[in-house]
Amino acid sequence: MDQERIAFLEKDFLTGFPSYCGFEVIRIQFGEMDTKLNIRPEHLQQDGFVHAGVLATLADHTAGYASFSMVSEKCRILTIEFKMNYFKPCTGDLVICKAKVINNGKMIKVAEAEVFSCDKAFEKLVAKGTFTQMSIFATDIKR
Repeated sequence: MDQERIAFLEKDFLTGFPSYCGFEVIRIQFGEMDTKLNIRPEHLQQDGFVHAGVLATLADHTAGYASFSMVSEKCRILTIEFKMNYFKPCTGDLVICKAKVINNGKMIKVAEAEVFSCDKAFEKLVAKGTFTQMSIFATDIKR
């Protein structure tokens, strides 16, 4: 990928709801993406853990952009199915998500995303998701 494509992906990633949530890009490579979220009080659920929906959204969005890095700028990526496994409550000040494409079909792609809770120098795996996505031409999207 050239720098222009990377800049586009970084900017596009941070629009709408993900921007509102506070997601940030750490790294983009062809078929991979790492992101982070600095935890705020509104990300927490009733017991003080990061809400599962926040983690699922971060993982889905990060995995989607890992796939988006592998298609033409004329295409878009839409999630058609995903599964999340939650291993431990997510606590700490920072969440890191690392996603990579594990099957790069022409139309259907599959990506995995691992979500880590970080507190100072400690990092623990708290969730992992598998995401099935479809590549479609942007002109086929009806708004």
